[in-house]
Amino acid sequence: MLSKPFFGYAKPQFHYELLSTALPQPAAVATPAAITVLLPREMGPKPSPLLKPGTRVKTGQRLTWDDQPGPAVVATATGTIQSVAPHLGDYGRKFTAVTITPEPQDEWDDQFAQGCRQPDRQLLIDFLAGAPGAPGLEKLANTKKPVDTIVIYGGDTDLLVDTNLYILKSRTDMVNKGIHALKEIAGVDKILLAVPSEAFQNFDGHFEADVRAVPSTYPFGQPLMLFYQLFGKILDQGETFDDHGVLFMRAEAVAAIGTALADHRLPTDKVVTVLDKTGHKHLVTARIGTPIGAILKMFDITLEDRDRLIFGGPMTGTAVYSEEQPILADTDAILVQDSRQVILTSDYPCINCGECVRVCPSKMAVNLLVRFLEAGQYQEGADLYDLYSCVECGLCSFVCVSRIPILQYIKLAKFELARAVPAEEENE
Repeated sequence: MLSKPFFGYAKPQFHYELLSTALPQPAAVATPAAITVLLPREMGPKPSPLLKPGTRVKTGQRLTWDDQPGPAVVATATGTIQSVAPHLGDYGRKFTAVTITPEPQDEWDDQFAQGCRQPDRQLLIDFLAGAPGAPGLEKLANTKKPVDTIVIYGGDTDLLVDTNLYILKSRTDMVNKGIHALKEIAGVDKILLAVPSEAFQNFDGHFEADVRAVPSTYPFGQPLMLFYQLFGKILDQGETFDDHGVLFMRAEAVAAIGTALADHRLPTDKVVTVLDKTGHKHLVTARIGTPIGAILKMFDITLEDRDRLIFGGPMTGTAVYSEEQPILADTDAILVQDSRQVILTSDYPCINCGECVRVCPSKMAVNLLVRFLEAGQYQEGADLYDLYSCVECGLCSFVCVSRIPILQYIKLAKFELARAVPAEEENE
């Protein structure tokens, strides 16, 4: 029997939490027995000539598959490569996982420090694209779609997460140094810093950026929502922010750029918000590549059968299936749900209650759209019911009394349609 929806007929008004002036001090997670970094490319059929078990690497060293131009990842610890293995990410994205056994002391690779004597755009792309916060600087190398605007969001996109607002408030000087570097070194003149409206007066005039206030109600921190607020545009089918010359960045990513150029060392630590089973919140710093289990152990969090482990916040987070999953450059939060509190999805049909339509910030006919997506008719759903107006906030899934995983259907549809576009271009 279905219970009454939590929200009844009123639109929910969730508010992002704004940190007080007394900022918490993140707990430092000790370097674990193994660090795993993900090289953003599929593992080749033959062994890598450079990434071999037993090879010693230094902290800050660029790791590549071979000597040819291609993707790279930075080692976040000094030690010996323990293993090289394939790793499957969300939506079929393929990586090569490089696991390192750390040594007690860091020995820093000096290639980045040497480049800092005369820093240029390529230095940022080569070494900082995978820095804490995942700046995505590799997009600066796309000459066909040049970046002319960078949007920095100083808040967090999901609820109950404090990571980026903490960085903006506690490392203001490094964020500003990062903004300066993006202007002077990366050559992007137009930089917007979007902050929650309640915090606007604290930041206006303190940065080399155009500071804009955005509402602190959810989901105004979502990139698609910010894009509409700042530019008055909605992405069409197959479009990305790149097509409009816009690059979105987290505040943490910009602070990492500023810190790296100030210290001549690549930052290796990631700030993460941990939400335990009781709802308590913890801020931690951990090296990129630290397994989730090491962080859970620090707070005596034990996973039981059917507990849920999530990367991200409660609205848009993604479930992961192993405590060995490493912290990534874009991991802002870890959420642990007790199995007794997990609301499972179902194959119960839509009952046309209209809750998803009432709660949708894009005013979409979600109840009709999801029928096409459930049947795998993605293009029809996009054409008839405006799939690309969805900002992926997850409110529809949250209020659905039939427990349909609407957000997952929408994200899958966008992924499949985006994957079809390059195939069509090749056939032209």
